[in-house]
Amino acid sequence: MNKFLKPLLPPLLGLLLFVGVWALVAQSSPQLPGPLKTWASAAQLFSDPFYRKGPNDQGIGWNILASLQRVAIGFGMAAAIGIPLGFMIGRFKFLDDLSAPIISLLRPVSPLAWLPIGLLVFKAANPAAIWVIFISAIWPMIINTAVGVNRIPADYMNVAKVLNLSEWKIFTKILFPAVLPYMMTGIRLSMGVAWLVIVAAEMLTGGVGIGFWVWDEWNNLNVEHIIIAIFIVGIVGLLLEQVLVLLAKRFSYE
Repeated sequence: MNKFLKPLLPPLLGLLLFVGVWALVAQSSPQLPGPLKTWASAAQLFSDPFYRKGPNDQGIGWNILASLQRVAIGFGMAAAIGIPLGFMIGRFKFLDDLSAPIISLLRPVSPLAWLPIGLLVFKAANPAAIWVIFISAIWPMIINTAVGVNRIPADYMNVAKVLNLSEWKIFTKILFPAVLPYMMTGIRLSMGVAWLVIVAAEMLTGGVGIGFWVWDEWNNLNVEHIIIAIFIVGIVGLLLEQVLVLLAKRFSYE
């Protein structure tokens, strides 16, 4: 077998098995659209993904972009605050002891439990959805970055003290290169959480976005579009994950 085709065979067989099971289930459940019907609906849907017929009737392309924009803003804010905070918590024991009960208390809270707080404070759906992404995505970055700092060998820090290095030198020459793998893991976990949360948040807040689009299609009993949305969410999440994997490899320190 061709060495290029051999690695592709198991994934292709897995996809064929999935489609086959889906087709069998659809035959026994008439309300569930089968693969062919869903494919035809997807072809029609993506034939004009960027149409506009009003504020609440826009193409699937605009809905995906709106969700990605919210994720980018909330995730960016979480990274801008969470990563430096993780470095400081890992570097200074007082901050670690100070923040430990707060993180332990707030981290397990369900993301959607923060939505009413966002609506109360911001008085608008869009910033409330961004707030939910921010508060959900910040914890993996804080925790993984702090863990990376704590796992730096003590000998490294002892050498830094002997050489009387400044905090900036310690950060650029010791902390950042050693912590980067942990930090990238936190970023990947946070991105997965952010993309997962945005769909649920948009279902509750409304407006333009893939989550609201799913809810709207459910109200219209358009099951084919709901299945298409599931695939869209999965594919976009996979692409975001792969981008972060490539970035991690690109900026890895050996």
